[in-house]
Amino acid sequence: MKRKLSAFQEDIPPYSGPKAARDSYVDLKQLSAIPGHIYTRPELQILPGQRRFSKVPWLVPMLELLPPTSIGHLKEWGLSTVFVLAKNYNKMVHVWECVTAMTELWHLQTNTFVFPEFEVTILLEELEIMLDLPRYQRGEEPTISYTVEQINSWSILAYITTRKTDLYYMTSGMHIHLLPIAQWITSQCKRKTKNYAAIAKAAAICICGIILFPESDGAISFGNLSIIDSISEGMNIGQVVLGFLYSGLTSAVLGGPFYGSVIALELWMGMHIQFRSAGDLTTECKTMLNHPLAYVGGRLHMSARAWCKIAQVKGIRVWREYLRNLTVAEFDMRPRFMHGWIIHLPQRTGLALRLLGNEELVSYNPDRCYLQCGAARTVVPILSHFPPIQERKRGDAQDERDMRSAVVHWEGCTMSVVQAEVEEDNDVIREYIEALKEIQPVAKTN
Repeated sequence: MKRKLSAFQEDIPPYSGPKAARDSYVDLKQLSAIPGHIYTRPELQILPGQRRFSKVPWLVPMLELLPPTSIGHLKEWGLSTVFVLAKNYNKMVHVWECVTAMTELWHLQTNTFVFPEFEVTILLEELEIMLDLPRYQRGEEPTISYTVEQINSWSILAYITTRKTDLYYMTSGMHIHLLPIAQWITSQCKRKTKNYAAIAKAAAICICGIILFPESDGAISFGNLSIIDSISEGMNIGQVVLGFLYSGLTSAVLGGPFYGSVIALELWMGMHIQFRSAGDLTTECKTMLNHPLAYVGGRLHMSARAWCKIAQVKGIRVWREYLRNLTVAEFDMRPRFMHGWIIHLPQRTGLALRLLGNEELVSYNPDRCYLQCGAARTVVPILSHFPPIQERKRGDAQDERDMRSAVVHWEGCTMSVVQAEVEEDNDVIREYIEALKEIQPVAKTN
């Protein structure tokens, strides 16, 4: 069943040029003025205990049976970190109080987290580094994974099995069930078939469904199935993963279900807010041992002997108090893994970037996050004339034009190198903070 995000989204007018951008900016309100925003409903428990993020008993036993050749395919496709996270998924502990308090600061018009002195978001480059996914580079737009055509799930699953009983068991409505696919993998591995590529493709569906696209209980959409299938063809899926997470945050702040990669969100929060490397510590950080950061390597590698900056922050009320008063100094704007990294920004106002996916086009505003991108704060940017989230209609001529337009904007985007240090003017900072108050939440902490 197609997910409807909110009545708020449906009221956003379609593209109508720069005037719409000015009008939208006038209408940009405090979070508390957005009908139904969870910031004003502290009693609403939307995140803790959701089944889609609960333990998956069949996952690890299935992964332990995978033949080395199939695992080699997964690594070749850029899913090494996703595979490791999946193998350790049942060990991880989600701190839902922290995730909930952070989600309450999400602004569904800007697709950013709004703090008293700054805006930040999960950057595409950060997501690709954290999950070690194939990275987008300007000029490689044909490798961005999406389709403008209707998706035939059986034709995709046919690479795994052509038995109609299996296909019926694996699909229902507009969703693919992961458990039957895992059972098929287990059967293939125990029978020692040499269908290594098909086993790898099936395993990719399972691990990406759990780590990157958790949507409903043990199932993924046809659109995300198509995205996962494209990984083996060398396609770049970072935009889809990030757009899906943005969409899930927007759904959650309006009281709907939270979906998307909570693992990616927790990795991002861990690097920016929770932990800091401290190699001279003699004891391990217990919080780190159950955190997704414990299982990633590469540029993100951090010893378990890390300093937990929020060790004393416990409970939803304390988390709200902490995050709603977070300062620039307390937020690690440019973690070491981003130093010297090239990030992509809109070329200019009116050429906004949007994340391409099979379900939606999602507004992407890194230019609002000055310090995070290695620039000094100047003015609060005006909103794009594009809706924050635009639901797609595959097979539609207008949808194809919208997708092509979004690709062209990526082709013309600018690139900037993240600097370790940023110099700012105090007077300009004060003007920026005053302007930022117009979109900040004002509800009392509960």
